[in-house]
Amino acid sequence: MKYLDLSKKAIEIFKESVEKYHIIDKIDQKFNNPYPFESLYKLLYEKNWIDTIQWHMEDLIRDPLINYEKGMVLKRKIDFSNQKRTDLVEYIDDYFLNEFRNIEIKKKATYNSETLAWAIDRLSILVLKIYHMNEEVEREGASSEHKKSCKMKLEILNLQKKDLSQAIDQLIIDIQKGIKYVKVYKQMKMYNDNSLNPILYNKKDGLK
Repeated sequence: MKYLDLSKKAIEIFKESVEKYHIIDKIDQKFNNPYPFESLYKLLYEKNWIDTIQWHMEDLIRDPLINYEKGMVLKRKIDFSNQKRTDLVEYIDDYFLNEFRNIEIKKKATYNSETLAWAIDRLSILVLKIYHMNEEVEREGASSEHKKSCKMKLEILNLQKKDLSQAIDQLIIDIQKGIKYVKVYKQMKMYNDNSLNPILYNKKDGLK
C-alpha cells in the first residue's frame, strides 16, 4: 500500500532538517533542500525547515532586552514565516488530494477532522520539541530538578509522537481503503491580507 509507514519517513526527514539547522544554528543561514523537486519528501523537509527557523525566531523575540526596531523586524519575519507555513501545509494537502483522487470512496466514508498535512505539521513540531527538550535534559549547569522535570516531559512528548504517528499511518490506510476521504479547507487567514485586515486597507485608503 502506497505511503505505508509515512510517519516513520517523515520523522527521519524532520530530524535531518533539525540537525542540519543546528550545525550553524542561525536563522538567516542558507537553505538547501536535498530532496528531488516536487517530491513529497522535498515538501516535508521544507516544512520542518520553516518550523525550525520559526522556533528560533520565537525564542529571540522573547528576549526582554531586545531592541525595539530589531524586535519589530523580527516580528514581521515571524508573521511572514507563519504565512509560509500555512501555505506549505495547504500545498501538502493539495499533494495528497491529487495522489488519492482516483480512490473509490465507500458509501459510508467519513471525513477526518484534521487533514493529513495538518497532522504532519504537528508531527514536525513534535520532533522539534523533542530535540530541544532533550537538550534541556542534557544541559550542563542545569539543576537536577530541572533535568528531572524535562525528562518527564520528554517521555510524554515521545509518547505523543508514537500516538500521532500511528494516527497518521492509520488515516492513510483508511483513505486508501475508501473509508475516509480527503477534503481540503483553506485556512483563509485574514490578518496578512491587505483587502481583509481593516488596519491594512484603511491605511491603504488613507482613512487613518
